[in-house]
Amino acid sequence: MRLEETSVFEQREWLNRQDLVLINANHFKATHQVLVIDPKKPLDKKLSKLTQVSLILLKEGVSEIPEVVREHLPNWKEIPVFGIQETDRLAGFVKDFIINNRPKVNGLVLVGGKSTRMGRDKYKLAYHGKSQKDYMMDLLAPFCDAVYLSCNPDQAGEFQNSYPLVTDTVLHLGPFGGLLSAFMKDPDKAWLTVACDLPFLSEKTIQYLIAHRNPSKLATAFLDPKGEFPEPLVTLWEPRAYPVMYRFLSQGYSCPRKVLINSAIELLEAPDTSEFQNINYPEDHEAAMTVLKSKNPKI
Repeated sequence: MRLEETSVFEQREWLNRQDLVLINANHFKATHQVLVIDPKKPLDKKLSKLTQVSLILLKEGVSEIPEVVREHLPNWKEIPVFGIQETDRLAGFVKDFIINNRPKVNGLVLVGGKSTRMGRDKYKLAYHGKSQKDYMMDLLAPFCDAVYLSCNPDQAGEFQNSYPLVTDTVLHLGPFGGLLSAFMKDPDKAWLTVACDLPFLSEKTIQYLIAHRNPSKLATAFLDPKGEFPEPLVTLWEPRAYPVMYRFLSQGYSCPRKVLINSAIELLEAPDTSEFQNINYPEDHEAAMTVLKSKNPKI
């Protein structure tokens, strides 16, 4: 049986799972370059390929950077230079490079639900002296480059002049569609998603999630209060989750929790699982207000 060749699209899906890919820049374009100075290989005809040199390696017997390289790289004094045999320093450089180049984080507050059980829009409820949507956006702001409201098209007119929006372009899929729409807006960012109906969620829990983030995984999530499954209401999704979610959707699955359960994720135990109590009914709202007022009478 003849094996089929791997297409460029299949290669992209495979590469999506990698933290770092090293290639031969003589034959392929690279975002960053590691320049190896080897006296046996002249660089005169390859200078045009050196557009973003991040590291210079000196082969054994080489003690200085050639003048032709210094002339081509105006910032050459700022570029780290190692001997090619200094493997520990090289490994440390690669580790730091991955950390420093991990995707930036956007926040996404999910407000697109119909709130049929509550009987009124849950994002308008004020548990902390402000609407819940504003409370959640303020909660995420210190940890994110930008924070967006995730809403359905019917809500967009209400919010568009007052809030940064991610309006659902993948419709009728609830939070799953909101997250896909966010990745469509900015596929190179990680997305920290929170449901709007979590009045007990605190900065402590968000900070814990960010501090224990693992960008090498598809997502970083907490165990639910029962300790059984990932909690999808507060999750940091990495860019690599984007094509994976479409793969699940192509097989008929549109549940964020199912994606988390069946993927390689960083799973955390929350500092306080009571913060994941979501409020769906009027009686839940009244009970939550009673608890919050007992902790802060000014509410």
